[in-house]
Amino acid sequence: MVEFIRQTILPLYGIIDENASISPLGNGHINQTYLVRWSTGQIVLQQINTTVFTKPEVLIDNAAKVSHHLIQKASNGEYQLDVISPVVLKDGSLSVDLADKGFWRAISYLANSHTIEVVSNQDEAKMAASAFGHFAHALSDLDANTLEDVIPNFLNLPQRIEQLKQAVADDKSGRLADCREWAELVLSQQSLFDELEQAESQLPLRICHNDTKINNMLFDKRDMSSMAVIDIDTCMKGYLMYDFGDMVRAFCSPEEEDSTALDKVIARPEIIAAASEAYTAQLTAILTPIEKRSLWLGIKVMALMLGSRFLTDHLNGDVYFGIHREGHNLDRAANQLTVYKSLVAQEPQLSALFN
Repeated sequence: MVEFIRQTILPLYGIIDENASISPLGNGHINQTYLVRWSTGQIVLQQINTTVFTKPEVLIDNAAKVSHHLIQKASNGEYQLDVISPVVLKDGSLSVDLADKGFWRAISYLANSHTIEVVSNQDEAKMAASAFGHFAHALSDLDANTLEDVIPNFLNLPQRIEQLKQAVADDKSGRLADCREWAELVLSQQSLFDELEQAESQLPLRICHNDTKINNMLFDKRDMSSMAVIDIDTCMKGYLMYDFGDMVRAFCSPEEEDSTALDKVIARPEIIAAASEAYTAQLTAILTPIEKRSLWLGIKVMALMLGSRFLTDHLNGDVYFGIHREGHNLDRAANQLTVYKSLVAQEPQLSALFN
C-alpha cells in the first residue's frame, strides 16, 4: 500500500518525493489513515471506507461546508480552535475516486498535535468537553439542513435494536451462546426506548459532530491545551444529546473502550460532572431547558447504542468494525454495556446534574 500511495496517490497532489514517509495514523475503526511527510510539507491522507460511507462525495461536501464555516468564524474571532481543512488535488477537486483502488482524500495536519485514549482527570474532561461545546456553538448558526445525511439513521436507536434482533435471530457465526446475556440486557430496555421517542419530538435540530470520542480532540502536546476538533466526517443534523452522550460515555470510564477489565469499567461521576459543566457553559446562549435535560438521556442512549452496535457486529461476523483479535467486538460490547449498567446504577445523583 505504501508504494501505491507514493507512486499513484501523492502525484495527484503534486507531491513527487521518493523519500516521502508514509505511516499509519490513529486507531480509527473505519477508514485507513496515513500521515504523509515530505521535504516541504505534511498531510493526512485517507482511504474512505465506501462500504460504510456509501456516498463518500456527501462526506467530502459536508466536511468542506463545516470547515469553511469554522474558518469564517475563526477569522471573525468567534472560533478559538484550529480548523482541519481539506487539501486540494492538482485538478482542484477535494477527492479522487479510483474505483477498485479506493476513494481518497487528504486533510491538513496540525504539527505538535497529540491525542489521548482515556480521560485521566477532571481537567482533561473539562478541556475536551469545552472544545466540543465550542465546536457545537460555532456551528449553531449554520442551517442543519444544508448538510446531507452521510449515513442515514446513523443514530437511530430503534433501528439499531432491530438490527440486533435480526442478528440474534440469524446467529450467522454461531456466536449467540457466548453473548446471550448481553443481548437480553439491550433488548430489555423498553422504557429507555420510550423515553427517547418522547424526547426527540421536542428537541431542535442542530449540526452535530456524531463521533465525539476523546481521541477526536487534538491537544497541543507542548502544553496539553485544546487544539482542534477533528474527524468531522459524520457531521450532519441531529440532536445535541447524542454528541454530549457519546462524549461522556467515552470520557467517563477509566478504561479504554475495548478493555476486558470489566471490574474497572465504571462511569466516574466526577468526570461526568466536569464534562457537563464545561460543555453547557459553552452553549449557554443557545441551549434550551429541554435540551439540557436531554443530555442525561443522551449518555445512557449512546452507551447502550454503541454496545448494541458492537454486539450486532460480533454476531454478524465482524463485518463493520475493524478488529485486532478474536472476540474484539464482543469485548467492546461488554465494555460499553458495563458503562451503561454503571450509569443506570447512579441515575438518581447523575440525572440531577441536568435539571
